[in-house]
Amino acid sequence: MTLGRVRTMRNGVVLAALAVTGLVNGLDTDVLPVWRQLLYPVLAVLVYLQARHRPVRRGELVVGAVAAAGLLIAAVRVWEGVGALGSLGLFVVLPWLAGRFRRQQAELIEAGRERIAQLERAQELVADRARLRERARIAADMHDSLGHELTLIALRAGALELTADTEPVRQAATGLRESAVTATDRLRRTVGVLREGAPTVEPPDETVTALVERAAEAGLPVVLTRTGDTTPLPPLLDRAVHRVVQEALTNAARHAPGAPVTVELDITGEVLLTVANPAHRTPSGDGSGLAGLAERVRLLGGTLRSGVADGRFTVTARLPLEGEA
Repeated sequence: MTLGRVRTMRNGVVLAALAVTGLVNGLDTDVLPVWRQLLYPVLAVLVYLQARHRPVRRGELVVGAVAAAGLLIAAVRVWEGVGALGSLGLFVVLPWLAGRFRRQQAELIEAGRERIAQLERAQELVADRARLRERARIAADMHDSLGHELTLIALRAGALELTADTEPVRQAATGLRESAVTATDRLRRTVGVLREGAPTVEPPDETVTALVERAAEAGLPVVLTRTGDTTPLPPLLDRAVHRVVQEALTNAARHAPGAPVTVELDITGEVLLTVANPAHRTPSGDGSGLAGLAERVRLLGGTLRSGVADGRFTVTARLPLEGEA
């Protein structure tokens, strides 16, 4: 027997008990006087359970009216006057109100839980979309960097094909050139699909220094400090650093407008990037930008952390130099 059928039978028993209670109490007071007195607290419990576990329906209103009428008739005979109304309120109305209150409270709690679950699912979807967008950007970056290297390989293979002294070397060079051209074409086609509808939001070859200068010219009080190795970073690594700085500056301008921002870039054995600004107020965004960047940094073997400490909101990225390849 299923749980739903058990509940239906239980509620039917409650309704039947209510009706019998009302009818018995409507009889003459000489009939079962002791049983009648015991029915009042039982009636109160049954009314509470009915209101607590089941929504009100038309048939239940009729049965409840019968039970209440019987109780009222018996109460008038026994106590008369104000006592009749008091007994009706004490054994029917108050238990019913208490049961309905508990039911509505339980429904509100359940609705709150469902709402929280919906919000959590929505946040997960936002984070997933951010990760997908970031992966699409990474794929585009791979096209820009790997596409250039594959093109060079094809050119050098072509040159070797023309200057080869023996036929086996010439054939190997021809195969290498054709493979490089095919790989370049496939890479371009694949990344082209990912790039559709996602225009670049910054100059393709912009450095971190140029990005900070552009933000300062726009009115953001930002200072860049760079220490360690000044050799240009590999393309994918440089792009990741650029994106982290860009997102951090965007968040600073949005959530702490006018506050000074510090950008510290240290390249000593690894890339350590720190962007900090005073935490004027709690950010109102969903954090999807940082979530996507965390995915980009993770794929490069690094870590990205963000949060408030000592009154400052800090974004810290660590990337291994050997993980750029």
